[in-house]
Amino acid sequence: MRFTLLIPAIGFVAACNTVAPIGGTDFNTPSYQAQREAQLAGQGYTGNPLLGPVEVSEQQLGEPLPTGENADIASATAAALASTSGQATVEQAPLSAIPQSSTVASNNAISDEQDFAAVSDRRSIESDAARIEQNRQTYEVVAPTAVPQRGTDGQPNIVQYALSTSNPVGTQLYSRAGFNLQAKAQRNCAKFPSPDQAQIEFLSTGGPQRDRKGLDPDGDGYACSWDPSPFRSAVSN
Repeated sequence: MRFTLLIPAIGFVAACNTVAPIGGTDFNTPSYQAQREAQLAGQGYTGNPLLGPVEVSEQQLGEPLPTGENADIASATAAALASTSGQATVEQAPLSAIPQSSTVASNNAISDEQDFAAVSDRRSIESDAARIEQNRQTYEVVAPTAVPQRGTDGQPNIVQYALSTSNPVGTQLYSRAGFNLQAKAQRNCAKFPSPDQAQIEFLSTGGPQRDRKGLDPDGDGYACSWDPSPFRSAVSN
């Protein structure tokens, strides 16, 4: 009974180990393995000759693909779909049928003075020499003139005053007398649109030695928080 069950099992295992030949050659047979081992060991073999890699690669694995009209499957499919949907097919012309221009159209908005091929036909050494001579004749040298002076219009020049001083803001140089000088200065400085205008008025009414309108309570010579530092930095740079 055991022998009866063993025979079908052996046959099933043998069937699983069977490998279909590839390209007409079975690479998993004992004969092939023996021949391969004999060649690797440098010994001769009297069985069927072993196919070389070139012969194996040249064997056809299947039927060749169709050529000619049958090969253009995509075009035939597109034509069939277009005919069923009522749309006309558009044939693409080959690149060789498209007319190619030998010259590129020039853009009038872009100068071609740097293109030697473009100007070689209309320029020459003689024409360039004539153009240079014409430029020399029309060249005009403008004589330098004196720099115009800044108009004083009767007002003090705060830029000149800033450059003529060196003391920092808050350093007292001039004496100031009175009561509540800071409060008085705040009220009077609020009447001017900018510190520059307050400094001009301060210098116009006796400053920096005298402060008739109470614009410089600390006596540094600068009215209403006016700062000469930006003018000094501009000259030093």
